[in-house]
Parts: sequence; structure tokens; C-alpha cells
Amino acid sequence: MKKITFCLMAGILALIIVSGCKKDKTLQHTQVSPVKNFFAPVDNKFIKLEPASGSASFEWEQAQAEDNGLVMYEVAFDKATGDFSKPVYTLPSDGNGLYNKLTISFKDLNKIADLAGIQPQETGKLKWTVMSSKGINVQKSSLSRTIEVQRAPGFSEIPADLYITGTATEGGDDLSKAIHLKQTSTGVFEAYTSLKAGALHFAERNTGTPATYSIDGVKLLKDGNTTIAGATKVERIVVDFTTASASMTEVVSVGLWFAADNKIWFNLPYVGGSSWEIDNASIVFHQESWGRDERYKFMFTLKDAAGTTSTQYYGSTNSDNSPATATTAASYYYMVPVNNSQYDYCFKFDHRADNGKADIKIIWSADVPAYTHVVTVK
Repeated sequence: MKKITFCLMAGILALIIVSGCKKDKTLQHTQVSPVKNFFAPVDNKFIKLEPASGSASFEWEQAQAEDNGLVMYEVAFDKATGDFSKPVYTLPSDGNGLYNKLTISFKDLNKIADLAGIQPQETGKLKWTVMSSKGINVQKSSLSRTIEVQRAPGFSEIPADLYITGTATEGGDDLSKAIHLKQTSTGVFEAYTSLKAGALHFAERNTGTPATYSIDGVKLLKDGNTTIAGATKVERIVVDFTTASASMTEVVSVGLWFAADNKIWFNLPYVGGSSWEIDNASIVFHQESWGRDERYKFMFTLKDAAGTTSTQYYGSTNSDNSPATATTAASYYYMVPVNNSQYDYCFKFDHRADNGKADIKIIWSADVPAYTHVVTVK
């Protein structure tokens, strides 16, 4: 019995020794040298990242593997002050990591620059180096070089949604109450809302820890806050991620413009929530030889950052309409920019409103299908 036990133990020991030898041998075959020379781009090369379809090439001397086999490469990018302990971005070289060359698009370099804190349209530096390995035992080159990049105007990543929050906004600094902006085209967002003295920023969502943006003059920047001073005003805010730009235009007044009188009947006060409303407004149609004229649209008076005042009419998508009724579809009331012609692109009041009262509300929230208004005959 002792002999059998001894034989078993000897066999197990032999297996451990053999296994250990194989393991050591395998590990030896994973050893590679670090990259010792970089070819391109030259140190401090300037690269303007336009057009997005352009590309840049990074090339270096091959590393050596102890088993004379293939070596895999990754290029690491970091901030100019970084040490690659936590690079902002890494990616394999061409050929799924097998070639001693990386071809990278300006679009991806623009993204890396964004991660490194370089703002759109600004110039900044990125540091790069090369990692060699056989999947493990990664060797970082002792060399590094710098490139100077000028970012394109737009953001590399455009949020799917956008909100405005902060002490200057109607929702305060409670992110869950942030004001939703309407996306009017790809990368362009718009909101009509009041702002008071305080601070604000934009967020890609109204929960968690979203990416944020701010306005500096006419520039849209990543992170930061925008300070608002002065009295409370209603503003049209436009944020364009494709050009990294933003604007604020004061909405001075919103009036109901009656076509037959060729003038504003009354202004609608702003009531919050991207809405203007007047209650118990007197409605008296205009007497014409052919009957009673009920046509109307709206006139917005705007003031830009330079203090220049302008007007914009909003009316129907149709140049002519039938009068509204109690069963008129909601889409009838959708509002779009129109010209200043006296009678074209007007809505027509429900005839029940003539010589009576009506509540009129304009709703320009991002959460309705389209900018619209509601007329409630009293």
C-alpha cells in the first residue's frame, strides 16, 4: 500500500514539474521588445482635422518577439501632460494590430481630441506612443511624440437629446425638471423659455450623470456653466452641435395679428413652460361686403444680442383655410414661419367666437408634435 501511495505521489510530482516547465516555456514565448524608433509623424506635427474624410498615418520600427513570431501593436493617445498610465484612447494598428502602422481618420482623431479636452475649432496637443505585445506582457515604448491638432467646428459626438438646467432656468438646478429642447434638424436644438439671473448648462439627458455643455458668447463648449445676468427675459435658444455654435434671441412680445385690421389685436403674456396665453380675449370679426372676416396669425417681436429688433410671423402651413370648428383636427393649429402678407397663411377663427370671448394659448414645448396653439371658445 505504501509503495502504491509513493508511486502516485511521484507521478503527481512529475506532472507538476513537467507542467511548470511547459508553463515557463510558454511564457518565454510571449516576451517582446518595446518599439525603439518612430518614423511618422514627426514630433509636433500640425494636423488640421478637416475634412472628416481625411486621415493621418503613424509608423514605427518593428518590435522583436523572443520566438521570432508575430508582434501585436496598439497606439495610445494621451493629453500633452499625460504619462499613458490612463491614456484617453488606445486602438490597434492596421491589420487588426499586426502592422507597424496605424491609419486613423480625422473623424477619430477629432473624437480623441475631444476626450483630451480640446474644444471644437480650437488647437491643442496630443501625445502618442506604441505598445507591443503578444496579447500579454505589454511593452510600452520609452519614446513618445506629440501632434498638434486643430479641431473641426462641430462636435465629434452629437447627443440624441438635450435639456437646459441650472439656477437661471425655469426648472432650477433640479436635473429632473430640466427644460427639454426640440431637435429641429440633425444636431440642432431649440427652446423658447424664460431665463433669470443665475447659471445654466445643457445636458444630454435629465437623469444620472450626463455629458454637459455651455455657451461662451456664440461658441458651444463641452462642460462648464453659462452665467445669466439682468432681469428675467423670454429667450429663443438655439444650440448647433454641427458648428459648435449657439445663440440667444430675446422674445420681446407675441401678438395675435388680425388680418382684416392689419394690426395686432392683443399681446399674449408668457406663462412659462414655453407657452403664451391670454384668457377671455374679446373676438369681433371684421365686417366685409361679402361677410365676416375671421383671419389671423401671430407676430413675434425679437431682439438679438446686438439689440437689433426684428419681427417674424407665424401662421398656417396652408395659404388659405376653412374656418375652424369644434371638430377641427389638432394639426390645423400647427404654426410655422410665414411671410408678412396681409391675408395669406392665416388661420380662421371658429365662427362661434364672433362677438364673444376665447382663451388662446401658444404651446412651443419640445414635448408636443409641432409648435401649435389652442383656441377655446367661451
